[in-house]
Amino acid sequence: MKNILVIGGSYFLGRVFVENLAGNDEFSLCVVNRGNVPLNISGVNEIVCNRNDVEGLKDKLPRIHWDAVVDFCGYTPMDIKNIFFVLKTNISSSTEGADSTSQYIYISTTSIYQDTFDLPVREDSLKLTGPQPELGPQAAGYAFNKWRSEQELIEQCRDSNFTYTCLRPAIIYGKYNYAPRESYFFDLINNYKIIILPDNDLALFQFILVTDAARIIRQCIGEEKVINRSFNLAGDDLVSYDRFVNVVKNVMGQRAAIRKQSIASIDEQRIPLPFPLDKHLIYSGALIKQTLGFEYTPFEEGMRKTYEFYSQNNSG
Repeated sequence: MKNILVIGGSYFLGRVFVENLAGNDEFSLCVVNRGNVPLNISGVNEIVCNRNDVEGLKDKLPRIHWDAVVDFCGYTPMDIKNIFFVLKTNISSSTEGADSTSQYIYISTTSIYQDTFDLPVREDSLKLTGPQPELGPQAAGYAFNKWRSEQELIEQCRDSNFTYTCLRPAIIYGKYNYAPRESYFFDLINNYKIIILPDNDLALFQFILVTDAARIIRQCIGEEKVINRSFNLAGDDLVSYDRFVNVVKNVMGQRAAIRKQSIASIDEQRIPLPFPLDKHLIYSGALIKQTLGFEYTPFEEGMRKTYEFYSQNNSG
């Protein structure tokens, strides 16, 4: 049985991943999070602790060898550094598996790349060199810090008996999504409201279904082919705003009232469309497909599953 330590894991992608592995005799799961959303899944050991509470985590974390650590909520280099300090301290105080290699799977983001006309963006494309103040104070440092966290992870692995795998998802959609992306359009259509879309339909995006991302993480555990490598996770479909809404209408089996407006007008009215209005988000997800022999769920099929979950959980 493989011991898997999950950092985070109670909200969106992490929750789907934990649900997929729970009850499988191949894995023993321990989940560390702040306890805001308890999983309450049979057989899953939940530890309530802030990941940066080093002393608290040292006391609460079992002193065992972890075959894999899956980190869903590492946002800064210090987040990574603190986890490694705890892991190395606990491993050194335990005789079980002290000389064994552990794998650290870090969930990063495709947002770490610089803007480029060389599309699709691949794993070796140029990365950000600083924060993005144009995104506002809350989001300015997010992507740059994720890239810095990847670099910190590599450095920590060099200094310990760990290997790493960095996974960079594109826009994730599917069940448990707390971000108003697909649900934004579901809600508008269900409430018979007009959908405002940009009159320039050039921008194209790529998505990954949350269950696909969870399956990829699972396949990476113990897989030699992904050791000390980084991968984009991005489905094959190129999706514009028009196609997104057409797929949503198809899976809902409903009509929708659509009004096209200029980007300037949408910005002026602060209409909260969930994706960029005039910027491509196109990434190559081919490397992980080739490495694992993985096939992404087609976008319309994935959206159909997403709407089924939405309907079951928004019936009131």
